[in-house]
Amino acid sequence: MKLALNGQSLMARVVRSTSWILLGFGVGQVLRLASNLLLTRLLFPEAFGLMALVTVIIIGLSLFSDMGISNAIAQNPRGDDPDFLDSAWTVQICRGGLLWLLTGLLAVPVAAFYNAPELAYCLPIAGFSLALQGFTPTRVETAYRHLLVGRVTAINLAAQICGILSMVSLAIWMQSVVALAIGSVLQEAAKLALTHLALPGRRNRPRWEPAATHELIGMGKWIFLSTACFFLTTQGDRAILGKHLTLEAMGIYNIAFFLASFPMQMGQEVNQRLMIPVYRDKPALHSDRNRKKQRQLRYALTAAILCMLWTMAWIGPWLVDLLYDDRYAMAGPVIVMLTTSLAPSIIVLTYDRASLAAGDTKRFFFYTATRAFVQTALFLAGVTSFGLAGGIAAMGLAVVVSYPMLMRQTRPYRAQDPVHDLVFLSISSVICGGALAYHWDGIGSTLGLL
Repeated sequence: MKLALNGQSLMARVVRSTSWILLGFGVGQVLRLASNLLLTRLLFPEAFGLMALVTVIIIGLSLFSDMGISNAIAQNPRGDDPDFLDSAWTVQICRGGLLWLLTGLLAVPVAAFYNAPELAYCLPIAGFSLALQGFTPTRVETAYRHLLVGRVTAINLAAQICGILSMVSLAIWMQSVVALAIGSVLQEAAKLALTHLALPGRRNRPRWEPAATHELIGMGKWIFLSTACFFLTTQGDRAILGKHLTLEAMGIYNIAFFLASFPMQMGQEVNQRLMIPVYRDKPALHSDRNRKKQRQLRYALTAAILCMLWTMAWIGPWLVDLLYDDRYAMAGPVIVMLTTSLAPSIIVLTYDRASLAAGDTKRFFFYTATRAFVQTALFLAGVTSFGLAGGIAAMGLAVVVSYPMLMRQTRPYRAQDPVHDLVFLSISSVICGGALAYHWDGIGSTLGLL
């Protein structure tokens, strides 16, 4: 086993990379939790509501302008070509600068829309992190392309520690949400500096090769549309709730989502970084043996992530009572509802990268668009008719409704596994249903107050 894990086979690199990703994500979440606990005692719930809205806008701009550079480097045969990488880096820098400019232009209108004047200055400050991200060298993506992620993980954790120390220090000094905005920029600056100094590899140079740019845009047009839809499925809840909840309630919801989505975010990190190389190098279409390995990996990932989600569904309220003061007590019952609604998303998590690995960004877009449209429509209807509970339930229901489109997307690559889906959906229904029944009184009380 030791020799296998130290080898250069695909599965050996998958195991090593998974270990690094899980270690990095786990330590990163512990650091986030520690900073969250400190900051909730230094600042007020409304500050976290404001920062949640800032994050929604920043992520929205980033996703609505995503050209799929990471996926292009991971999938494209020219992913190790210096001219291709330098052209991608140049495009990335231009995009980052434009995004920062957009945060300044949108600041006042967004502040007026959400009736939160603080957004007018917090948004441009936090938006500077987008400009810094544009200078991230492509050797980060090269490391992920070849499943060599150990040093990248260490750099990310070191930068996160710098960001946390900055946020806490500034929060003590300023006692304002601005501390969170500045801290996010300092974290990105630390990450950029550490990447340039500590990650080996060829340094990027400005370059605009027409052929490479054409390839990036050719793949990027569908990625651009897909990530715009991805924004609706991952951030649309907070964008919509910002108009229906007070800033204090938004802060409580944000704390609940942070804890409830921990397993989901870990799964997305593993899926994004590992499944494209697996689908790319061992396509199920080539042999039944490859398909069997994909199924084994899918079962292992789904079981591990769902076990964490099921645990959170049962202990969420107790965990909030243990870690936070009384101002955030209502986050506990919200965690139970969120974990139940997120279970279907985890069950189907590993499918969508099959088409991306084959370069079929168009098929990927149609599924993402379908799910985004369904989830946004159901979320709006749910919030309007049944309040927060209706919106949360809509997120899980949207996955079920859009499931046929997902199966259609994966069929050409033999990636479907309906037995896997049915088994885990049945188990989740029992476990999460039990958690809802057990915490029902607290859920009812919370919904009456938010």
